[in-house]
Amino acid sequence: MAATLFQKVWDAHAVRVLPSGQTQLFVGLHLVHEVTSPQAFDMLRQNGWKVPFPERTFATADHIVPTLSQKRPFLDMMAEQMMGSLERNCRDASIKLWAPDNDNQGVVHVIGPELGLTQPGMTIACGDSHTSTHGALGAIAFGIGTSQVRDVLASQCLALDPLKVRRIDITGRLSRGVFAKDVILTIIRRLGVHGGVGFAYEYGGETIDAMTIDERMTICNMSIEGGARIGYANPDQTTFDYLRGRPFAPQTGDAFEHAVAWWREMASDPHARYDDRVTFNAATIEPTVTWGINPGQSVAVSEPIDAAPDDEALAFMGFKPGSRVQGTRIDVAFIGSCTNGRLSDLEEAARIVKGHHVAKHVKALIVPGSRAVSRAAEAIGLHEVFIAAGFEWRGAGCSMCLGMNPDKLEGQQVSASSSNRNFKGRQGSPTGRTLLMSPAMVAAAAIAGEVVDVREMLEGVPA
Repeated sequence: MAATLFQKVWDAHAVRVLPSGQTQLFVGLHLVHEVTSPQAFDMLRQNGWKVPFPERTFATADHIVPTLSQKRPFLDMMAEQMMGSLERNCRDASIKLWAPDNDNQGVVHVIGPELGLTQPGMTIACGDSHTSTHGALGAIAFGIGTSQVRDVLASQCLALDPLKVRRIDITGRLSRGVFAKDVILTIIRRLGVHGGVGFAYEYGGETIDAMTIDERMTICNMSIEGGARIGYANPDQTTFDYLRGRPFAPQTGDAFEHAVAWWREMASDPHARYDDRVTFNAATIEPTVTWGINPGQSVAVSEPIDAAPDDEALAFMGFKPGSRVQGTRIDVAFIGSCTNGRLSDLEEAARIVKGHHVAKHVKALIVPGSRAVSRAAEAIGLHEVFIAAGFEWRGAGCSMCLGMNPDKLEGQQVSASSSNRNFKGRQGSPTGRTLLMSPAMVAAAAIAGEVVDVREMLEGVPA
């Protein structure tokens, strides 16, 4: 019988159906970081449990690490304690850790794919909601809570309810100046922030097929913002070419080709049945920016805000019904995060920035998603482009995405951000205001000092 990738991977990792009706699911890859793991390890110790499969868990530091200077000990005592706890726990459990002084350190959802840990047909869990990112390579990846981190460490399994599958097709070609971030913001806007509850999202169509793995990761990353726990794209030749030669991918020719043959089989069958299907026309998608306090509250940059006068988000953000986000003065520009902190994101931003300078009143940060991204960017001189334009070139980490480190908004500052959430207080200030957009749009806003249509700045840039 024809089946979806979700069904195939789920069935391949199902240990048994529990009396509760849930599935005991084997987790092939477990990723941990410094924020959601300390309590889980403490619970293991309290119960006298060990980690039976340490080779299936990998750790990095990203959420609380400073990006201005990563010299130890960290100036933030709490951050240093959490980092020390992660180091001790990984040492005791024989778990591989990439600490801030390691060349492979970075945001967990950036380093997993770039190291080849993330592979098609896998089940992947991490104590972070944006684990859906890894679905871009054809994996079933999902975020879990601290007690579930404990369960995976102790048993390599989880008790989970199966999901329905919604196929989201994007057809046609994206216009110049429109990026993967605009696609996922448009999907969330139209389907709603709760539209994906109970679903896994399968992304497909010719637009997705033409995308790079980086672009697919941006889309899968924000599936959770649309209510879906899982988002994935089917593995294809783009996937296989991306994985070839990566440290944890199969290395020998025969081993790699054998893996590719299995990965191909895990893709959804042509006549697979879905619980729901939705289609979007890529040609209708414009550069998109959020105006409110959740990622579903967005508009195309050319559109006015369509909201009721008593909308809480309007009051918080300082907008009025019918007003436009375009022209909004910004104070901070942030390019980075697990959504848009990869090399291709920095390249797109650099194309906009080159030959210009950040507006005098704007603080602009470039935070690579990993040390590997930083090295690659520096090798082609991107850091010089950004520094010459007035951006701060920082170390790898989550940075201003979530305000759990020194990179935070102050007071009522307005941030143009390439991250994934615009909730109240998300970027560190309870009154700070966040406008989500693509890295290219952030770069354009940093130069102009206000939200602008990046397509206008691209007019003089070679395609």
